[in-house]
Amino acid sequence: VVLCAVCCNALANASAFFRAVQQNNESKVVELTLFEFDLNTRNERNEHALHVALRAGSLEVVDFLLLQNVLEVDARNPQGESPLMLAALKGYLPQAKRLIERRAEVNKPGWTPLHYAASNAGPESVAMVRLLLEHHAYIDAESPNRTTPLMMAAQYGHPDVVQLLLEEGADSSLKNDQGLSALDFAQRAGRKTSSERMLAFLRQQSAPGR
Repeated sequence: VVLCAVCCNALANASAFFRAVQQNNESKVVELTLFEFDLNTRNERNEHALHVALRAGSLEVVDFLLLQNVLEVDARNPQGESPLMLAALKGYLPQAKRLIERRAEVNKPGWTPLHYAASNAGPESVAMVRLLLEHHAYIDAESPNRTTPLMMAAQYGHPDVVQLLLEEGADSSLKNDQGLSALDFAQRAGRKTSSERMLAFLRQQSAPGR
């Protein structure tokens, strides 16, 4: 009976915790922390609190969690995504900086934070991509199907990110498993500005005297 009561209490606390995370209820998360609740507890989808908070935009909770030394900042969800990848995708620059300060992995096999940052179409993505490159993100990282960050930017991202990646040395000649280059990605997606910038960059690179 005692064991059953303990288990029920733990489940109730976990439910309250993830509800608070989802609702950006920092005070409730703090309250549970004071009762020594395990902040690395997973929900029923096997997701860490950082994944839930970042996806929900619960940034006050994220900021509190990142102050806790016990937190696993590189936890992976079932899709293999890290918190830094989600912060990069959402354009949450202060939180991404804090994750990097906490030694979250900037480079990893497969999809990387740079892929995710490059696919964000908002203007905030430029600063995010620059941050990751400053922390030695591999600019031509290949996903399992050999998609690069430049390809992601070309199809989904902001034209300024395409320009930045090209200027920082991204290889526009690389092709994915389907034989598509970054320019192919942009043209197939109807991304006129990104296509024009890539073509202009390629012309400039091939000009006499270069």
